[in-house]
Amino acid sequence: MPRISASSVEEHRELVQQRIFEAFATLMAEHSFDAITMAKLAAEAGIGRTAIYHHFPDKESVVIAFASHETTRYLDGLRDALSDVDDPVGRLGVYIRHQLEAGQEFHMGMGMQLYGALSTETMLAIRDHVVAVEDVLREILAQGVATGQFVVDDEPATMSLIHACLAPRHLPVEAIERFVLRALGATL
Repeated sequence: MPRISASSVEEHRELVQQRIFEAFATLMAEHSFDAITMAKLAAEAGIGRTAIYHHFPDKESVVIAFASHETTRYLDGLRDALSDVDDPVGRLGVYIRHQLEAGQEFHMGMGMQLYGALSTETMLAIRDHVVAVEDVLREILAQGVATGQFVVDDEPATMSLIHACLAPRHLPVEAIERFVLRALGATL
């Protein structure tokens, strides 16, 4: 019988899964997805080679759970940051700053490394997490259009362009925010 390192079995499972997620992020920063094995993941997490299978049947299930975990943490922080802001211009500013600042903390940018390495089903499951973040932006844009503060002719293109503007991490946040808001026709 394996020993648990917490006050309950559920808490133990959560702690072990957190170690696996941290190990996965570390290994993804150092190696390609193909180079990561369940044995390497277990070793990095400090658990037994066979114990990892009590938590995840394979690498793809680790990726899905990891994406879910990261997205939940990210959205909780974003929604908290947005909770006191009602104005669409202010909300978009919060969204932009959160994407740029929190994006450094979260490991949600691994998508490009994983394309082609994952099954279609896993990619679709991960896409669901991206959509959850996009829904927040979609809501902000709709609110801005409804109040006449934003002009959005093509929502999917606008959302893609906004996210493209958030890719350069070397530019000042204020410059990116101003550029996006002006592109939407917001009065600053």
